[in-house]
Amino acid sequence: MNDLSNKYQMTIGIECHVQLATKSKLFSPADNDARDAEPNSKTHPIDFGLPGMLPILNHQAVRLAVRAAKALNAETALVSRFDRKHYFYPDLPNGYQITQMYQPTVLSGFIDAPMDDGSTKRVRIHHAHIESDAGKLTHYGDYSLVDLNRAGTPLIEIVSEADMHSPQEARAYATELHKLMTYAGVTFGDLYHGNMRFDVNISIAPVGSEQLGTRAEVKNLNSFRSVERAAEYEFKRQVEVIESGQKVVQETRGWSDDTGKTSSQRSKEDAQDYRYMPDADIPPIVLTVDEINQIQSEVPKLPPAYRQEWSSLNVDKSVINSILANQDYAKLLSAVLVDGGSTAAKRVANWIASNLSVDESSSKTYNADVADLLALCDMADNNQISSNAATELFNALMNGASDPRQLAEARGLLQNSDEAAILEVVDAVIADPASQKAIEDIKNGNDKAVGYLVGQVMKQSKGQANPGLAQKLVKRRLV
Repeated sequence: MNDLSNKYQMTIGIECHVQLATKSKLFSPADNDARDAEPNSKTHPIDFGLPGMLPILNHQAVRLAVRAAKALNAETALVSRFDRKHYFYPDLPNGYQITQMYQPTVLSGFIDAPMDDGSTKRVRIHHAHIESDAGKLTHYGDYSLVDLNRAGTPLIEIVSEADMHSPQEARAYATELHKLMTYAGVTFGDLYHGNMRFDVNISIAPVGSEQLGTRAEVKNLNSFRSVERAAEYEFKRQVEVIESGQKVVQETRGWSDDTGKTSSQRSKEDAQDYRYMPDADIPPIVLTVDEINQIQSEVPKLPPAYRQEWSSLNVDKSVINSILANQDYAKLLSAVLVDGGSTAAKRVANWIASNLSVDESSSKTYNADVADLLALCDMADNNQISSNAATELFNALMNGASDPRQLAEARGLLQNSDEAAILEVVDAVIADPASQKAIEDIKNGNDKAVGYLVGQVMKQSKGQANPGLAQKLVKRRLV
């Protein structure tokens, strides 16, 4: 397969459905949060498409789309319109989906996705349009059940250009897109509940070919790992199809995390098959430049700005990724950098990366006080606490505790740096018959044996002796 990888080039474009963080649905007052709800309990007559029910546009959904445009480095259309996309499914009561085929709200833009090797992959955004979601069908052998809780859920569909050429680039793009949308407040970003779903379009062609191959669309992927794995599998599958003398069929395919394979679902319709037409019930969205600027001025700091701000810290890329996985971490580190400088920020960055969850969709919040973290840094810098004690105190602060010095005193974590007091312990350890072999080893040039004696000093001082000072005093006595 490695030889075939050099023979064929993969091309990937991704369509991402992003559920907007509104309280109600796109065109009805029904609750937009259907997580773990009873089927068909988050609905309204508008969602059922009952006669005489007219859609009423949720203005907050438009504002969130404008925020998304800022995060996508994209222009916002001053005038955009809704269209009807006709197709029949039992989970789409109207018989058409309300979307923006011809005049989307968000125009072209780009994302710079950081790669694992330190490079950056620029992926162009073709556009992003606002649309309402369909419901959900659940199949049970010879019958199916419909749940309309998701029907009418407000989405933006972000359509990339086909700029990616490896599974790793696809994963990097999906990961960065998730960060951008959650940091901008566009979506809650709960991947488990489908707040962001990726449709990955994959095709292959001979290396050097100017014409793309026939694409297959892998639908509804809800993890970054699935995006990468599905692309890897599809490349292999399509190569095998072509090498066997057959042709790749344009179709939608499902993905199974369990089997690691895609499977055919249905042939892919072209745009004309959906019979798009303007929606006469919904007026156009008309925005002014001032309105757009005001909405976008509320967008908080985004990941690219944080990366630039932290570039002087000289910490590993994995540390930065761990911090950016949770917006609370990023805000906290930024505040530490402003109030305490780069030395303190670097220490806190490493504490965060080493001790806190890096779940991209984590909803856990942390309320550590910046002044307390800076006090903890000062204690660590002055060897008043050990590295293990610093970790313990950091975790306590991040979970709501305060005053690290008082905490350290209460828990017996303060290190003793009184040279005279530690020297007494050192002398006692050296005089102990159990230490004589280590002492002989040190005199014979085995410096590693110093560690044994320092360990005994720490044990007799109940962990409160400054280990650096203890080591210095042991060497002074013996070397």
